[in-house]
Amino acid sequence: MNNAIYITERDARRLNLLIERTHPAEGRVHEYLTRLKAELDRARIVPEDHLPNGVITMNSVVEIEDLSDGEVDTYTLVFPEEADASEGKISILAPIGTGMLGYRAGDEFEWETPGGKIRLKVLSVSARPRTASPGGVL
Repeated sequence: MNNAIYITERDARRLNLLIERTHPAEGRVHEYLTRLKAELDRARIVPEDHLPNGVITMNSVVEIEDLSDGEVDTYTLVFPEEADASEGKISILAPIGTGMLGYRAGDEFEWETPGGKIRLKVLSVSARPRTASPGGVL
């Protein structure tokens, strides 16, 4: 399994703002923010033009396989206010959302979820559309 993850400078800024601006009223929210912060701390933060091909960033469309049962799902990784399960839009603060950030197509990783530890494989990553950032922060 590949342990190196990559995050763009732009996404790192936006995610750090999300962490700073989110008030964890409940234990789960605090846990998710802590895990996201840990991922940011271990990531290689790079300018967007130095990002390796196929890396999962915010707004990426990702095809991911659960290695325990072979189930394949497609998600778009989004900020919490854009999350919509019916459209496959998964929040960065959802356990799998945080877990997949920064991995590349072909990578396998393990992540703890409320239902237990899961092993996932990134099958494909589609280019993400440019979107306005929350609060006008670029």
